Amino acid sequence: MVETLTMVFSLRFSSLSLPPHNTITLYTLPHVPNHRLRSTSNVSPPSSTLLIKHSLCPCAAPTQQQHLLVPEEEEEEEELKCINEAPSLENDSLPPGLRRECMPRHVAVIMDGNRRWARLRDLPVGSGYEAGVKSLKTLIELCCKWGIRVLTVFAFSTDNWFRPKVEVEFLMSLFEGGVKDGMGSSLRENIRISVIGDISKLPKSLEELIINVEESTKNNSQFQLIVAVSYSGRYDLVQACQRIAMKVKDGIIELNDVNESLIEQDLETNCTDFPYPDLLIRTSGELRISNFMLWQLAYTELFFAQSLWPDFGEADFLEALQSFQRRWRRYGE
Repeated sequence: MVETLTMVFSLRFSSLSLPPHNTITLYTLPHVPNHRLRSTSNVSPPSSTLLIKHSLCPCAAPTQQQHLLVPEEEEEEEELKCINEAPSLENDSLPPGLRRECMPRHVAVIMDGNRRWARLRDLPVGSGYEAGVKSLKTLIELCCKWGIRVLTVFAFSTDNWFRPKVEVEFLMSLFEGGVKDGMGSSLRENIRISVIGDISKLPKSLEELIINVEESTKNNSQFQLIVAVSYSGRYDLVQACQRIAMKVKDGIIELNDVNESLIEQDLETNCTDFPYPDLLIRTSGELRISNFMLWQLAYTELFFAQSLWPDFGEADFLEALQSFQRRWRRYGE
């Protein structure tokens, strides 16, 4: 059995906003059975899980699903924050300046600026959306290549239904074509596709296609693409509250049972193991979140890019990730 190895390093960082103390304790532990975990995750830690009392990486603060109870003989038990897997030393697939252990697991994007991009070029609005699809494909490829687990894109909001009918119909057709084209590659590349939003408002053919692609890719695990269509953050909260109210009405739960955890379980992002984006990117220079994932973005780092969405490429994404990795995520502490 692997012995517990404790290493204490006294480090000083002039460039990072670390806590007042400067001692970092690393614990290498043997495999811990599931029953000893507080985590809500179903994934057991690897045989040599790295536990970090104060992370070397400012952006690597763990989520609430990553807490372990570590027994201590000489002091009271304390809750330590950890990273599920030990940081990989292999950064060959990453561009210079990015650190594997500090990569976000879930990135969300508000793809803004398609229409402005087209108008600046005296092109039809539809050309802007078509160019935006190319940017999305590029971003998906980069996420897969760089080890990001989940990408959520805000494709069509509930407010977008009020746009001109011709534009809405074009977008519905574009969505349908994109889903058809992407289904084969998703199956080959082990990509799971999920859609959040009120799909009952979509054309029937598109709704059926979405249900089919979600079912066909539900067991894929390499990467997850979540597409928000006919979605808004307020809608998400309302539908979650309606579901909970129905459970109370039917006697399944008591009113006093309603808490944050229960709400989280009924949000549309319950389709993923990583429901909370680590990083939100909005393109086109607009400085707002536009009713997107209002609950889930509580502790998300925000990055606002000046590029219009069709112009957003690898250099822009790299800038956003580098900005993210320079930040210290405190989660309100």
